[in-house]
Amino acid sequence: MPASGVSPDVVYAKIGRRLLPLLLLCYIVAFLDRVNVGFAKLQMTTELGWSDAVYGFGAGIFFVGYFLFEVPSNVLLERVGARRWIARIMITWALVSGAFAFVDVIPWGPLPAWFGLESTVFGFYALRLLLGMAEAGFFPGIVLYLTYWYPVPRRARSYARFMTAVAIANVVGAPLSGWIMEAFDGQGGWAGWRWLFVLESVPSLLMGFVVWFRLPDGPAHARWLTESETAVVQHDLATDAAKAPRERAETSLRAALTSSVVWRLAFVYFTSAVALYGVNFWMPTIIQELGIPSRAYLTVGLLSMVPWGVAGVGMLWWGAHSDRHGERRWHVAGALLCTAAGLLLLMLVEGQIAMSLLALAVVATGVLSAMSTFWSVPTEFLRGSAAAAGIAWINSIGNLGGHFGPDLIGRVRTATGSGQSALLMLAGVATAGALVTLFTVKSVVVTEKVAD
Repeated sequence: MPASGVSPDVVYAKIGRRLLPLLLLCYIVAFLDRVNVGFAKLQMTTELGWSDAVYGFGAGIFFVGYFLFEVPSNVLLERVGARRWIARIMITWALVSGAFAFVDVIPWGPLPAWFGLESTVFGFYALRLLLGMAEAGFFPGIVLYLTYWYPVPRRARSYARFMTAVAIANVVGAPLSGWIMEAFDGQGGWAGWRWLFVLESVPSLLMGFVVWFRLPDGPAHARWLTESETAVVQHDLATDAAKAPRERAETSLRAALTSSVVWRLAFVYFTSAVALYGVNFWMPTIIQELGIPSRAYLTVGLLSMVPWGVAGVGMLWWGAHSDRHGERRWHVAGALLCTAAGLLLLMLVEGQIAMSLLALAVVATGVLSAMSTFWSVPTEFLRGSAAAAGIAWINSIGNLGGHFGPDLIGRVRTATGSGQSALLMLAGVATAGALVTLFTVKSVVVTEKVAD
C-alpha cells in the first residue's frame, strides 16, 4: 500500500473501467472499417470483374499508406494530445471508408491511365491506400497512450484487453457484415457490398466525436481520478523509469530508429501481421469455399464468429499468464508457433468444415496472443520521444506484413487456383518470427536481470 493509502489495484481497476471500454469500442469500429472488404469481396469482385490478385493487392495496399504515415502520426499525437489526434484519425478514416461504396464512379481523371490500370481497379487501390493513411497512428497511438496510464507489470493485460477488439470486431462484425449484405442487397438499386461500406462507416464517425469529448490526454487530465489516485499512477511510472537500465532506456528519436533491437522486433511484428491479415482478409472466402452457398453471406458470417470467439478468450488468458509470470519471450514465440501449426493444419484439412474452423481458431488465437503479448516488450525499453517513434516504427514496419499476407494469397490463388502453398509460406514466416523472438527478447531480459 503506497503512502497515499490508496490501493494501486483499486486505481488501475478504475482506470480500466473508464478507459478500456471506450478504447475497445474505438478499435472495434476501426477494425470493421479495415477488414469489411473481406466480406465485400464476396460480391464486389464479381460485380466489378476483378481477379483474386487484384483483390489481394488492394486489400494489402492499405498497409503501405499505414507505413508511410505511421511515425509522423504518432509523433504528432505526443505533441497535440491523444484526444485531438485520435478523434481526427477516426473521423477521416470513416469518411474514406464510406467512399468505397462509390469506388466505380469516383472520377480519378488521368491517374488510372498513368498507372496503366482500369479505372475501378485504380479507385480500389487508391481508396485502400488513403484509408491506410487516414488510420495510420491509431493502433500505435493507443499502445503509446496506455503507457501513460499503466506501469510495465500491468501492460500485457491492458494490451490484451484492448486487442480483444480484433476478436470482438470479427465476432460481431462477421455476422453483421453478412446480414447487411443479405438484407440490403438491392435496396435503392444498390448491391449489398455498397451498403456495407456506408453503414459500417457511421459508427467510426460517431466515435470520433465521442473521443473528442470524452478521452483525457493522460492521468493529469482525468477529472475522474482524485489527486491521490493520480499520484499512485505517476509514482508507479516514475519507478518504472528509474528501474530501466540505462543501456535499454532509449529516449531519443534517433536512438529508437537505429536500435538493432527495434528492427528485430519490427520483423517479429511483421511476421505476425503477415499471418493475421493473410487469414483475416481471406477468411470469408475460405469459409465460403467449404461448400457454403454463394449468396449465404450471413451463414459465412456466423461461421466466421467461431475462430474469433475462441481467439478472444485465448488471448485474454495468454496476456494474464504472461503478466503473472513476468515472462514475454516464450509467450510471444510460443503463440507464433501455435499460429504456424494452425496454418499447417488448415492446409492439410482442405474442404473439411469442422477441422478447417478448428485450424482457423488455432491461427487466430495464436496470432492475437502473440501480438497482444508482444507490445509489452518494446514499451519496457523505449522512453520519451523514442517511445512515440519506436512504437510507431515497429508497428509501421510490422504492418507491412498486412500487405504481403493478403497479396501473397491472392497471387498464389490466381496462379494456381488454390491457396494451399501460400498457407505453407505463411507458416514458415510465423516460425521465423518465433525464432527471432527467442534471440531478440532473450537479450532484453538478460540485460534487465544483470542491471537489477
